[in-house]
Amino acid sequence: MSRPDAAARVSPDLDDPVFAEPWQAEAFAMVLALHEKGLFSWGEWADTLSSQLKKPGVAADGSDYYDCWLRALEALLAAKSLASPHHVETLAAAWQRAAHATPHGKPILLENDPEGAAMSVPPSE
Repeated sequence: MSRPDAAARVSPDLDDPVFAEPWQAEAFAMVLALHEKGLFSWGEWADTLSSQLKKPGVAADGSDYYDCWLRALEALLAAKSLASPHHVETLAAAWQRAAHATPHGKPILLENDPEGAAMSVPPSE
């Protein structure tokens, strides 16, 4: 019995983007930056991501991998008392409002949040 050639199984098209959405690249970069700052070990990250990937309801085809990545990041931020789940939710809602309030083609800035709620929430609670 012969082993299949790895190149035959994985033949990425170099023109395809690495990330399907910009937020995926941003979440990836945040994890790397926080790790490089020493806020958590790579083992802690791997354990946290692994627990998210093993939860019921996760897509078997991996299509929600970066959703799991983001949930793992949020869980680790909370576990390390870097940001509470409430703060993360408040910031996410503020970014959504800012996106809706920003004219097409302009950069989305948190300052565009019409409620300005994210500015008054402390980083951790």
